[in-house]
Amino acid sequence: MTATVPKLSGLVPDDLTVRSTRIILEGLEVQADIGFHDFEIGAPQRLLVSVEVWLNDLAPPVEDHPAEAWNYDFLRTEVAELAAARRYNLQETLAHAIFERVAAFHGVRALRVRLSKPDVYPDAEAVGVEVASFAGLWPDS
Repeated sequence: MTATVPKLSGLVPDDLTVRSTRIILEGLEVQADIGFHDFEIGAPQRLLVSVEVWLNDLAPPVEDHPAEAWNYDFLRTEVAELAAARRYNLQETLAHAIFERVAAFHGVRALRVRLSKPDVYPDAEAVGVEVASFAGLWPDS
């Protein structure tokens, strides 16, 4: 039996209306042939990738149906395919490749891509790079 969720139209204050919809892929672990040091070349290493996608569409789904969702599988698959597609000297190069691929997808308003190598330094969690379509912590409204 499916429960019906009551509509709360008119009960939510205007200052609590949805102003941003964001899709998050956090800490996807991929293997990538990345790095310019001799010991890195040809030796794939663990890379953690996070992508945040702010969407143009702020309206809630009309129906609770997969056809109304942003394609999370697309995001994961594109990142994994780009990481495996070739050898990269720089994290920055891969970050920009991911950024360009995701930014071209319909409905993207703002975007942040973060890559990190968690196994480089024994005294640090990770070393990485972040690229974004905006300056600061969040895109302007």
